[in-house]
Amino acid sequence: MKNLRNEEDQLLAEKADGFLTANVQRRSFLKYAGAGAASMALLAVGCKKDMDSDDMGVSFGSGDTAVLNYAYALEQLEAAFYIQVLTYPYESMTANEKSLLTDIRDHEIAHREFFRSALGKDALPDLNVTFSSVNLNSRDNVLATAKAFEDLGVSAYNGAGQYIELSDYLVLAGKIVSVEARHAALIRDLISNGTFADDTVIDAMGLDKSRTPQEVFAIAGAYVVTKLNLNTLPG
Repeated sequence: MKNLRNEEDQLLAEKADGFLTANVQRRSFLKYAGAGAASMALLAVGCKKDMDSDDMGVSFGSGDTAVLNYAYALEQLEAAFYIQVLTYPYESMTANEKSLLTDIRDHEIAHREFFRSALGKDALPDLNVTFSSVNLNSRDNVLATAKAFEDLGVSAYNGAGQYIELSDYLVLAGKIVSVEARHAALIRDLISNGTFADDTVIDAMGLDKSRTPQEVFAIAGAYVVTKLNLNTLPG
């Protein structure tokens, strides 16, 4: 079991010049996201719900807050996974693979911090997760897990878009899912060149497949230790 904040603290300690600041300069994502988060936080005030845990688990809230927390939970999971992969790299990891996986890790952390900032006091707590089923010393196992997470993330955003009420949120979700799709394509090609858009994720109409929140957590739940109450999620 890993605590996301502990993993992040370890990473930040290794980059004394400031991890997030460096990545603003390199990708400009957080410069954009910071401005977006400020306006989103104001909009979220009207959707405030009690995020306390009860016997049924931690609540996602309701309405758009629930959808944003849903995305936030998945970004926490993905960020934690790539932090683990780069903290304990598999022995055969090449310099190019390390660079590519580092970029993906940094994107996922940027996404996670964006949702944390946008949701403010309505945000889910830091989730406890486990990757005990993943052999971090196996390239095949790590990339297969990365592929599963990225494909899952894309299908989750695709499925959740219909439930977003505010257009500002929908635009931002579209910008993030496009990055997740780039990750998915890259991981697939690292595994087997040319498989970036096969029929396991693209349907006969040329559209990415989608999943409901319940379908997503039926898969992602295996890695999340924190008890979550899915009752307020749409779908």
